[in-house]
Amino acid sequence: MRIAVIGIVIEKDRKASVTVNEILSEYGNYVTGRIGVPDFQNEIFVISVIVRAPIEVISAMTGKLGRLNGVTVKAAVTNVEIGDEEPRKE
Repeated sequence: MRIAVIGIVIEKDRKASVTVNEILSEYGNYVTGRIGVPDFQNEIFVISVIVRAPIEVISAMTGKLGRLNGVTVKAAVTNVEIGDEEPRKE
């Protein structure tokens, strides 16, 4: 398991935000924090997500997000391995 911060920028067409939120919900058990900052004037919407997940899960999530039109994704992943316990269940 690793801790990562995933930065998501949605530009111009806000329709992509629906799919972004669906993907984030799909991986919701791994999300430990999330903040969204809209810039309505410039039509840019920024979401910062903190996840605790295996590197394969982080890669899968960022890959799905990065394939969306109008969406840019960058991840900063820690090098330190953390506990292997399963993510919380809601």
